[in-house]
Amino acid sequence: MKQMWMRLLGKRRKGFTLVELLIVIIIIGILAGAMLLVAGSGTDKAEATRIVSDLRTVKSAAMMYYADNGSWTTDLSRLKSYMGSSGVDTSQFKMLAASNDYYIGRNVTSYGNGVKAKLKDMATKDKNLFGGTDSAVNTTAYNNENWIYMQVR
Repeated sequence: MKQMWMRLLGKRRKGFTLVELLIVIIIIGILAGAMLLVAGSGTDKAEATRIVSDLRTVKSAAMMYYADNGSWTTDLSRLKSYMGSSGVDTSQFKMLAASNDYYIGRNVTSYGNGVKAKLKDMATKDKNLFGGTDSAVNTTAYNNENWIYMQVR
């Protein structure tokens, strides 16, 4: 009787087959690849948000400087006392005047296309981020240029 049951049930397997292990490894690889894509996009968005936040910080400092002194400054190192402990490096920024409007600009040439694409997305929503060169501001929304500007007044 015992032999009959053994024939019906067959031998017991211990462990997994090679095919089962390969399928699990492939599924894990696909999930890991998807996570890397999502994480990279999140990093670009965070960097673009930091750039816009720094522009706002420098803009606020420039406005406070103007309120105290009655004039705008192109020497942004004078704004450090107005920025408190923000830690923004003003050497990457500059102020430009264009037809009675003033703009704070940030050089973004060192950032990759992912960050520039996120800045472009933010510019279409914000309507206060402009593109341009190192000496001129475009009045259109930022579009992957090397400089991004925010209007001060």
